[in-house]
Amino acid sequence: MPATTAVCRRAKLEDVEPLFQMIDGYAQRGIMLPRSREMLSRQINDFVVTEVDGLVVGCGSLCQLGEELVEIRSLGISEGYKGRGLGSLLVAQLVEEAKNLGIPKVMALTYEVSFFLKNGFEVVEKDIFPEKVWTDCIHCPKQHACDEIAVLKILN
Repeated sequence: MPATTAVCRRAKLEDVEPLFQMIDGYAQRGIMLPRSREMLSRQINDFVVTEVDGLVVGCGSLCQLGEELVEIRSLGISEGYKGRGLGSLLVAQLVEEAKNLGIPKVMALTYEVSFFLKNGFEVVEKDIFPEKVWTDCIHCPKQHACDEIAVLKILN
């Protein structure tokens, strides 16, 4: 199914279970931080989902880390739906949301550097984001051996 038939929308409480299943699949492979159903319920307004034929097949969230910085988090696409432009659709939606909030910088920590480069981000050093380090990284089990790559997009 072409990506143009996908719908990108704000997540709703009834999306918690598919969000949990998708994120948990990534978390079990060690490539995304786990999120509990309760946490997803509390943070549902931060999430955007992509639907194909009424099925939630992608997700991402935006977390404000400061007045000038937001982070794209929990970005994922279900197996069988990758390579169709759905991830780029989600990123575009999240970047547009950052613009609407007047926030000039969007960052992410990722293993999929080429995906983010294709979407207008550039690779940067993690230590330029003290907002991220002191909010989340101090609680991460990979804190002292982080192998994710930091990417940044400056909005006009």
